[in-house]
Amino acid sequence: MRILLVDDDRELAGYVCRGLEEEGNSVTISADGAEALRCARRSPFDVIVLDVMLPVVDGIQVTRRLRAERVTTPIVLLTARDAPQDVVRGLDAGADDYLTKPFSFEVLLARIRARTRHTNAQSRFQYADLSADFDAYEVSRAGRRIDLTKTEFAILGCLLKARGRVIARQHLMEQVWGPDRDIVDNHLDVFMRLLRTKIDAPGQRRLIHTVRGVGYCLREDER
Repeated sequence: MRILLVDDDRELAGYVCRGLEEEGNSVTISADGAEALRCARRSPFDVIVLDVMLPVVDGIQVTRRLRAERVTTPIVLLTARDAPQDVVRGLDAGADDYLTKPFSFEVLLARIRARTRHTNAQSRFQYADLSADFDAYEVSRAGRRIDLTKTEFAILGCLLKARGRVIARQHLMEQVWGPDRDIVDNHLDVFMRLLRTKIDAPGQRRLIHTVRGVGYCLREDER
């Protein structure tokens, strides 16, 4: 899974990050609420693990702002405050779960699995007249079957899961090729051109868009 971990306690964040990565997840760490908002808006994540007491913008405000912007990514709040009113405040802000410090890492993993179970189970995606079935490895647009390579399919999958939001170039490369692969920008550009020729055929509305200096997104456009 792609996890955004937000905590200004570097030691704790490092410990949790290592544990999550050992479980096969890709983790992005933010140290304050403002940076967390930028990350959540820029790239799609499967879950956000969010500390409440943060500098700049606290976790409750981060949650409220993301929900106001219709970001539906599951949010698990972490905090040392365990009073009932604090729990209610966090959940009312839009959080999906609430875990108090100190916590068991195994419990955190279980909470993450529980909150992402439905998301991970989704195998079919639709955007405009473009559809993809991840189980059957099939893609079609307006009823026309499209044959994609494994890499092209992985890139399209990231764009579809983002539901129209912009995916940063670096994040896209990490999701498709892995964080440890030495991939140059030109490599991604080549695959994006190939994918566009198949998805955005002549005469159809353009769906794949480049956001200069940032990354890519799916967006309906005029012919």
